[in-house]
Amino acid sequence: MVRAWHILQEETDDPRDALYSDESVSIEELAQVGVEYFKFDADTFEQNDDYLKLKNDRGYSYGDTISVSRATLPNFDAKIKSFFEEHLHTDDEIRFILEGSGYFDVRDFDGRWIRIECVKGDLLVLPAGIYHRFTLDKKDYIKALRLFIGVPVWTPHNKPADSMKERLDYVSKYLTATTAN
Repeated sequence: MVRAWHILQEETDDPRDALYSDESVSIEELAQVGVEYFKFDADTFEQNDDYLKLKNDRGYSYGDTISVSRATLPNFDAKIKSFFEEHLHTDDEIRFILEGSGYFDVRDFDGRWIRIECVKGDLLVLPAGIYHRFTLDKKDYIKALRLFIGVPVWTPHNKPADSMKERLDYVSKYLTATTAN
């Protein structure tokens, strides 16, 4: 089951701190801002019918793995710092955690950060246009399968990118529709 919570203290000397609060966030609340969560066995997912159906139904035709640690990622400190800059992508960001752990942060309707813990077996889908950031936890290691529809696009667009089509589409689909209710 996914673990997510509101971050009460935004500034910290170490973004890898869990920044726990007693304000937990449910899967339903994550879905309201467009974040989808799935759980699969990371050791047998390639034989899992539900995983294969998800991949096929959504057209995830390309995948690769990324290992993020001091030993595996060149320019580790600079890369980790860039992952933690608030940004968006023009495509959905799909990450399936194969080993290790870390945190994705997204904003709720009021602009408060939601921290989502990602551990082995978690598959997260962040919609195109959502502002987010990523950091490792104190273990300093994660291995993830990155899935894409077609040719992979890794380009982050740092905030502010409010006039980009993908951001406008995201706001219209998730933020405007929900806050109007």
